[in-house]
Amino acid sequence: MTCPRLVATDLDGTALRTDGTISPRTAAAFAQVEEAGGTLVFVTGRPPRWMHTVAGAVRHRGLAICANGALVYDLHTEEIVESHLIAADILEECVARLRRHVPDLTFSVEYEGGFAHEADYPLGGWDARELSFGRELAISALTARPCAKLLAQHPSMDPDELHRGVVEIVGDIVTPTHSSGRALIEMSAHGVTKATALATLAEERGIKPAEVVAFGDMPNDLPMLTWAGTSYAVANAHPDVLAAVDHVTAANNDDGVAVVLETLF
Repeated sequence: MTCPRLVATDLDGTALRTDGTISPRTAAAFAQVEEAGGTLVFVTGRPPRWMHTVAGAVRHRGLAICANGALVYDLHTEEIVESHLIAADILEECVARLRRHVPDLTFSVEYEGGFAHEADYPLGGWDARELSFGRELAISALTARPCAKLLAQHPSMDPDELHRGVVEIVGDIVTPTHSSGRALIEMSAHGVTKATALATLAEERGIKPAEVVAFGDMPNDLPMLTWAGTSYAVANAHPDVLAAVDHVTAANNDDGVAVVLETLF
């Protein structure tokens, strides 16, 4: 393909190493994109509170689409510049339906400015290390105000099976996806995905889907990968992603994104 005008890449499991770092090779490839006049956008399930290290590694360049499309985050100022939130009444209805049909679920919520969780919600690695960012709240308090992302975790179900069930139960009022490899479902406002936020950003800049190359590894990347004119999965990607993309590059730990960008730019 010709040199793309926009490069969109997922972070965890795609552009980042398994230890969460950006390799020097990948950082240099990102710099190449901008030096060539391209637009670089990180499109991630991460909340903004997990973006400080990434912002520093890329010298505070560009924009990030966070929380699976719910938040647009300026890496230069480290501020949220656009939000698409789940309304409080929808949150309450969503939790009520899921608790009725899948009683073993526990919930947490990403707000624009922080994180809160039920007392029995199992915290993952990042949140277990950063407890100061989270608060234990009763479910009625969790759902009392709009949020960027509702998370539901099950102690034992297969992630793909859980996702299918959640889509059947609440897919008419929120957009569920998953990305962690655990039985952890991430829900955004209805119709909000990585692709919707990226498409808006591209349109504002006069960039067509055919001028975009995108990289990903998990089901939450599928809307973005199918929207972009050219799509790549890293070799370690989920089977559904590997089946959907145009191309497969090396694994995240082998700088697969950088391998492609060095060729394109």
